[in-house]
Amino acid sequence: GIEKGWSRHRMMQIPQLAFFVKGKLPEGLRVPEGEVVPEPSLRDPSHSALSPLREQASGVTPSFCGPLPLTRPRVATGSGTTSPSGILVLNSYETCLKDKRAFAQNFHWIETHANMAHPDTILEPVADGYVRVNPPFPTATTQEMDSFWDLPFTKLPHPRYKGKRIPAYDMIKFSVNTHRGCFGGCNFCTIAAHQGKFISSRSEESILKEVKQLNSLPDFAGNISDVGAPTANMYGMHGKNPELCDKCKRRSCLFPRRCPNLDCDHSRLMELYRRIDATPGIRHSYIGSGIRYDLFLTEDGFVDGSSAPYLKTLVLDHTSGRLKVAPEHTEDHVLQKMAKPSFRLFERLRREFDKINRDAGTHVGLVPYFISSHPGCTLQDMQRLASHPALKGIWMDQVQDFTPTPMTTSSVMFYTGLDPRDMSEVFTERNPLKKQEQKSFFFKNSSKKGQKRLQSSKQSLNIATRKKPKK
Repeated sequence: GIEKGWSRHRMMQIPQLAFFVKGKLPEGLRVPEGEVVPEPSLRDPSHSALSPLREQASGVTPSFCGPLPLTRPRVATGSGTTSPSGILVLNSYETCLKDKRAFAQNFHWIETHANMAHPDTILEPVADGYVRVNPPFPTATTQEMDSFWDLPFTKLPHPRYKGKRIPAYDMIKFSVNTHRGCFGGCNFCTIAAHQGKFISSRSEESILKEVKQLNSLPDFAGNISDVGAPTANMYGMHGKNPELCDKCKRRSCLFPRRCPNLDCDHSRLMELYRRIDATPGIRHSYIGSGIRYDLFLTEDGFVDGSSAPYLKTLVLDHTSGRLKVAPEHTEDHVLQKMAKPSFRLFERLRREFDKINRDAGTHVGLVPYFISSHPGCTLQDMQRLASHPALKGIWMDQVQDFTPTPMTTSSVMFYTGLDPRDMSEVFTERNPLKKQEQKSFFFKNSSKKGQKRLQSSKQSLNIATRKKPKK
């Protein structure tokens, strides 16, 4: 901007730009006062900012969908704002250092705005001024997505690696990305913060063009390791009524219930798979990215006519040995803190999965991902997980102990002991040895090799946490 001769005012309008402004807040704005009041919990989806007439006209059931009212600090829409949606003032940085409730509330407001189609400009007072964060760029269109992938990428490592082997590159060098964004809204995940809730899909032509180019890569044998994205089966999905999405404040289109305004038809995705497999030089195309099975399955059965065929083709034609899914836990109150569906849905998935294997005479494996010591999870919860009958015969090798990472609701729970969605207190295990004890339940019924690995990790942890002797 400076090289182009842009004015200071014009540079301050750049989307997603964050910068410090010295001085008082713009006239008419001030820091929130009094008790921090959370918005109604996402566990109660009955609130709606839409009129009953509009809901009836759109065919959307009010109890399941619609923008949730957001209780937030004072908002100004007059002078001093560059956003048509207004300005959001957060609790000050200094207040958050002293008050964990204020910290949790700030995160909740930021997270909510990060998942809105038209978020406000955000201001956070600090020292003798405030930090201003401009709204992000709009969700990329299909045409824009195609233009990104039309750039002359080599799909090779940077020359600075000088031909050295890069394990992470080995996993993705023959993969194809179909879209950006994820509307799952898992509390421990930062994908929405990086890529947004709304899906930006490439056109089939753009994807097929990249697939054809794979044939020119060294060592390509015709096998695509992953036709995917953050969540592989969200390709082409969007709201049926865009006007509802424009006003929506839900962080997840799937939790606590799947939004009925969501078009989750998998037909377009299956057609894409078919066209990829028909491309000359392609032997197999696999789905290595994770999927959301609550997009095509409920506890009562499949969602629509495309759901059962999608699961069948996924298992039989696009799974390289084992299908990876992420139920994350067996206890529903823990899953609620993760913003994940009930474990009963995984049990239904396994029944459908086993039926497909039996009917086809195949032996595709099912690998569930699990997390221990997530906020809300106790030792008793892990005991129940370890003995759950639905996990009989499943080898637990895709498991992890919860690690707090920036920009996630789960990490805010870990730090504050509060659920920022409703400010309720949350049990959080922070003791390293007790966290390891929770993780140990993944291997209670495993092989000798698994037990040996568990014992080794325990010994390493004991050494790391041993107190130094007094001098």
